[in-house]
Amino acid sequence: MAAFCWGTQELYDYINDNPMIELLPVRYVNDPFNIAQNENMVSVNTALEIDLTGQVCSETLKGKQYSGTGGAWDFAYGAYHAEGGRGIIALQSTAKSGSISRIVPQLTAGNVVSIPRNIVDIVVTEYGIAHLRGKSVRQRAEELIAVAHPDFRAELRRQANELEIW
Repeated sequence: MAAFCWGTQELYDYINDNPMIELLPVRYVNDPFNIAQNENMVSVNTALEIDLTGQVCSETLKGKQYSGTGGAWDFAYGAYHAEGGRGIIALQSTAKSGSISRIVPQLTAGNVVSIPRNIVDIVVTEYGIAHLRGKSVRQRAEELIAVAHPDFRAELRRQANELEIW
């Protein structure tokens, strides 16, 4: 099931009249209540940055629109509420050749929350897995700092202290 596809003529020929593939309107495919009906649903989204409380920004950079919301919130919410469901945010720990941490104390001013912290379940970077579901803000910060790039962990701890997250 999909809302759209994009590719080669070979792909289009494959899906044409294929009973295994159903193209349906976005309003149906991305409906979080439809998504939540799938047992063991797993959603995988990415982020431009995530703050120490678990708020995910996947569409703005420095307060300017970078991409659309897509189905990030829809699938995160649906998977979170599905029986046995899991929502995964997968991202590289840094940007700009390692000079910027994607895990930040607070979202950059002007950036929007694409996925609110209360439905963020798992965050994966190349440094490990942070399990956030059901955790306190302090525990979330500890989990996220543990999967941040090692070069940024001390500064994230310092800033967490300043923000009185501990």
